Formats: sequence, structure tokens, C-alpha cells
Amino acid sequence: MKLILFVLHDPEKLKELLNAWKVAGVSGATILFSTGMGRLRQSSALRDDLPLMPSLEDFLPVAERLSRTVFTMIEDEEIVENVIAATQQVVGDLNQPDRGLLIVLPVAEVYGMRKDTSSE
Repeated sequence: MKLILFVLHDPEKLKELLNAWKVAGVSGATILFSTGMGRLRQSSALRDDLPLMPSLEDFLPVAERLSRTVFTMIEDEEIVENVIAATQQVVGDLNQPDRGLLIVLPVAEVYGMRKDTSSE
């Protein structure tokens, strides 16, 4: 079993990525808002876009600026290769800057992952 972890830098491509992963054989994935150290350092300076009377919401990070971290578990090695290819079709060559970061890790044990038993 493999864990595929992908940090998508362009959140506007999320729906397209999820559709491509579904076609590649992924039955489910978890999506998290995330940011990296570089982006965090860039935004740590004084902000000049705050209104004169800001609300608490004005200080919260804007979700559209955040990356999306998508992860899924795959048992079939062929599906893993399909997911890698589908990801590059959506975002482009992952060796180019600002495309994202894709990691495939072996998984020794999994607890709590249930198969869909509704068709039995």
C-alpha cells in the first residue's frame, strides 16, 4: 500500500486535479489547506491591505492564497503510476517551480480504513 501526498500550489486547479485522480482510479482523498515556510515569511511583514477599522476576519489568512494538500491511500501500483501521470497532466511538469510537491510513501500498516461494503 502507498500513501500519495500532493501539495498543490495553485488552488484553482483542485477540482480538475480531483477529477483526474478519480479517472486514474482514486476512490477518495483528504484535502487540507496548507502553506509553506516561504509563503509564511513573505506574508509576515506589515500588511497594507487592512481597512481603517479592521475586523477579526480581516486578519485571517485568505483561503484562496493557501495551497491544498491532498492525500490518498492506494493499494494498486498501476493506479499510483496513473495518479502521478494525471497530476502532471493537470499541473504540468513537477520538476518546474510552483507546480507542487508529490510524494509517494510506502505504508506498513493502516487502521480505520474501511472498504465500501454497501454493494455486498
